Amino acid sequence: MPADPLPARPVPGLRAVVFDLDGVLVDSFAVMREAFAAAYREVVGEGDPPFREYCAHLGRYFPEIMRIMGLPPDMEAPFVRESYRLQSRVRVYDGVPAMLHRLRDLGIRTAVATGKSGARARSLLGDLGLLPLFGAVIGSDEVPRPKPAPDIVRRALRELAVPPGAAVMVGDAVSDLRSARSAGVASAAAVWGEGDEAGLRAAAPDFVVREPAEIARLAEDQGERAGDSNSGSPEIPRTG
Repeated sequence: MPADPLPARPVPGLRAVVFDLDGVLVDSFAVMREAFAAAYREVVGEGDPPFREYCAHLGRYFPEIMRIMGLPPDMEAPFVRESYRLQSRVRVYDGVPAMLHRLRDLGIRTAVATGKSGARARSLLGDLGLLPLFGAVIGSDEVPRPKPAPDIVRRALRELAVPPGAAVMVGDAVSDLRSARSAGVASAAAVWGEGDEAGLRAAAPDFVVREPAEIARLAEDQGERAGDSNSGSPEIPRTG
């Protein structure tokens, strides 16, 4: 399927891409479902774990999701324990390593800004062999306010030494897009995972990307557009 080729907001001189982790770089939904169910049964008891509702809040920090859902905060410890135990089952999405290497070849700096804790994110990326490809990996426990506040995106860009106007945030949740917008960063909705594409489009991202390779092409296109900037700004349609 062809990509949505042009952004609503061009980013000439693109220098950095900030990624969400789950649902963008890695497919962790089966592990997440199993860990959530185990934590629910251990702390709450019998009944159907409301995993679908949990997924509607992904991108946020786990304790914040528990507060929103009215679930016991004590679920966090068993959820984290089970997530670590099952970590070896998490897989990298096809095309992600090649995309990250291409961004590096283009001189684009990369970071992860995730709803996970920083320690869990770095542990997972280390196990998957991806950690060296990122200049920063920031967890929600490492900023004053997690997504959808802008803090985590701003922190990532500070560590990369890149201004907001030269960056794109790629996420699969509305909270990712809102965090990017609040930070003054262009947003890209990744729709190859299990995110709600209709909901993401309704949040009016600057880009919609259907496969990881499109992120590298986006970086290439923005570089070319920066080179053409002296000839006048092109008319750029919104993503549809």
